[in-house]
Amino acid sequence: MKPLTLPEFYNKITEVVPEGIGREIGHFNVFRIEEVQARLKDKPGMPYNRRAYYKISFIQGENRAEYADKVIEIKKNALLFATPRIPYNYVPTTPEQSGAFCIFTEEFMAQAKTGVMVDELPIFRPGGYPIFEVSDEDVPEILQLFRKMEKELSSDYAFKYDLLRNYVMELIHCGQKLQPATALYPTHTASARVSSLFIELLERQFPIESPRQQLRLRTAKDYADNLAIHVNHLNKVLKENVGRTTTDIISSRVVQEAKILLKQTDWNVSEIAYSLGFEELAHFSNFFRKQTDYSPVAFRS
Repeated sequence: MKPLTLPEFYNKITEVVPEGIGREIGHFNVFRIEEVQARLKDKPGMPYNRRAYYKISFIQGENRAEYADKVIEIKKNALLFATPRIPYNYVPTTPEQSGAFCIFTEEFMAQAKTGVMVDELPIFRPGGYPIFEVSDEDVPEILQLFRKMEKELSSDYAFKYDLLRNYVMELIHCGQKLQPATALYPTHTASARVSSLFIELLERQFPIESPRQQLRLRTAKDYADNLAIHVNHLNKVLKENVGRTTTDIISSRVVQEAKILLKQTDWNVSEIAYSLGFEELAHFSNFFRKQTDYSPVAFRS
């Protein structure tokens, strides 16, 4: 199942793709459901599919949510948390629909520098329950968060994206508070501990602050050796707990740092390649292009 990309999403709902979307260090936007539905009135709905971005929706109205192997009837107010790893769709069952949703990429949230990857948050873990009923008394608070996002997104405040990340985290916490305590605080199994230690090891290597600094751990085997486990076991644990392979997670974090260094420093591309563990510039260029569809020079410009 090929994920629906951000350009495909924008083509579907607005027919206008934001300029330079592929060269951003993460992406964020917020929409009102009634406005989007008005645009899609004569178009077929979004297919049941995976999306290449995260989405948090506050839906007011009757719907049927199709999420992985679950079909859930939404009767009134609901928060829906969608991850790129799991296919989903929701189908309105009555014409009266309102609410709002925001979309964002992993790289957008990673810049918060919290040391926690978005996939590690309980709300986005595999096997979780992604849809929660919202009481009438909580509706104003959630709608206010989305209105704050809209206002901040159109402002010229220099640190607005930091504030928007805080609003996203507040929404995530709203959802996590609606989960049963057993889902929020699972037993710390050996598998979960290995996953947590891997993420900690990975994040300790960042940010890269000097072209003379170089990643100490670069491959899945490097991390497995540091954790004193076999690389196959590490892969198995991460697939179970995060839904991705060790190499996928490492590559995603390295390319995220590469984007930051390309946009926010004046280091030459060779220095950036070296700091990220690439002995050959060509290897870095091939890696970056494979991950982003851009060469490092094209992304920087």
